[in-house]
Amino acid sequence: MQLLFSCILRVGCIKTMGRKEKLIKRFTAIPADFTWSELCSLLGGLGYEMLAGSESRRKFKKGERIIVLHEPHPGSIVKKYVLRQVLAALKETGEIE
Repeated sequence: MQLLFSCILRVGCIKTMGRKEKLIKRFTAIPADFTWSELCSLLGGLGYEMLAGSESRRKFKKGERIIVLHEPHPGSIVKKYVLRQVLAALKETGEIE
C-alpha cells in the first residue's frame, strides 16, 4: 500500500495519454469521420513529410518510405478503405502496433 501511495505522489509516475497517442488510438479504430487534417497530423507526428503531387495526389515521405494518397474532395472525410491501407502500411514498418 505504501509503495502504491508513493508512486501516486511522484511526478510522472502516472502517465496521461498525449495528443499523438489519442490520435493514433482514434485512427486505429478506423472511424467513419476521420478527417484529412487528422491524417496529415498523424503522419506528420510519425515523421512523414507531405509532398504535393499532381492534382489531389499527396505523397508522404519518410526516408525511403513513401505513402501515396488522394486528398478527399470536395469533403475532408477520409474513406475507411484508405485508413485501412495506411494502417496496414504503418503496421508493416512497425510504426504502429
